[in-house]
Amino acid sequence: MSVPSCVSPLSAAGDGGRFGGKAAQLAAARGAGLPVPDGWALGWDEVEALVRRDRHGPEVEAALRAAVAGCGPVAVRSSAVGEDSHDASFAGAHLTVLGLVGGDAVVHGVREVHASAVHPGALAYRDRLAVDGAIRMGVVVQEMVDADVAGVLFTRNPLTGADELVIEASWGLGEAVVSGLVTPDHIRASPDGRILESVIGEKDVAIRLTCDGLARETAVPPDLAGMPCLRDEQVQQLHGLVRACNEVYADTAHDIEFAFVGDSLYLLQRRPITHG
Repeated sequence: MSVPSCVSPLSAAGDGGRFGGKAAQLAAARGAGLPVPDGWALGWDEVEALVRRDRHGPEVEAALRAAVAGCGPVAVRSSAVGEDSHDASFAGAHLTVLGLVGGDAVVHGVREVHASAVHPGALAYRDRLAVDGAIRMGVVVQEMVDADVAGVLFTRNPLTGADELVIEASWGLGEAVVSGLVTPDHIRASPDGRILESVIGEKDVAIRLTCDGLARETAVPPDLAGMPCLRDEQVQQLHGLVRACNEVYADTAHDIEFAFVGDSLYLLQRRPITHG
């Protein structure tokens, strides 16, 4: 489907000064053939026009509605200028809205993400890191992956700084991991992918997509909650994804969000590891 000019395909959103850090990182990954779900990006100026309903706002809103028409559920993710950078990740500071279906829901999601830039937590983060300048919030609209297993991967131990892979994963969508809803499985692996440690977490809740596309908390059966959610073969697939990211990004210290649907691995987000 053709995409109106004021809504860009995610693969064309490589200008971080316009589309923000998250969009630029994902555009690089898609351009290199990494398994990134398809989607679109709005530059910060288009987001401002839509939210403020200025003279270009109706055009942007109409283009966004046309882009998502007929699509399944999408996620609307923040992509502020400077976000997911070497100096400031803004991880958890801005909003992600999951499981949106239809133009009304997506437009509302964009407005919610834009508003999250001035939430007290986000402003405190900017103050703590002395991030100057106007807040410029781009947005990524990305097809949802109905994950069986999802989580995060660091290529350097975030606690010790050790040169090793640290993987945290749970059943369902990765939001259960990043929001702290569960104690995820914890895996440490050497840089060559050899598993060093595997600790099973308490994964009694999962976030899954319902038949109407909404993201909802569901109980995990007790026998499944205590089982490892990643097989050794999937850990090796993640190691392969790390090697692929090493070929794309100059900084090989990766903070990755991933999802598995069966044995198919998806890269949902990549940022450099930061201390902020």
